[in-house]
Amino acid sequence: MLQPKRTKYRRPHRLSYEGKAKGGTKLEYGEYGLVALEGAYITDHQIEAARIVLSRTTSREGHVYIRIFPHLARTKKPAEVRMGSGKGAPEGWAAVVEEGRILFEIGGANPENAKRALRIAGYKLPIKTKVIARDDKEAK
Repeated sequence: MLQPKRTKYRRPHRLSYEGKAKGGTKLEYGEYGLVALEGAYITDHQIEAARIVLSRTTSREGHVYIRIFPHLARTKKPAEVRMGSGKGAPEGWAAVVEEGRILFEIGGANPENAKRALRIAGYKLPIKTKVIARDDKEAK
């Protein structure tokens, strides 16, 4: 799964996913993209599941671009432990995704397959998503 090589802090504070994304809101690499319609934490396992769907559904034609990365360590306390005594141990990694952020892009693939693959990949994620296409005006 995806995770950073090293981090500054082992158990960071949570970052807010409320509001609209400041960057990563336009298609940069491919012709079709999957955009988040709401904010959430997306785990490394969910990103990997969506990536597998994208590569399988497009029959590995074209190129899949992953535009998010799980930088945030998520912690969890063990089951049946009393309150207090500090923060739990790191359990997994998550990407902080805000509304309007592009999650995945596909370039160089058949348009019908690309749109279908992105729609199916959206089902693997815990948020509402929308498939967008690059306009001719935007490309110029």
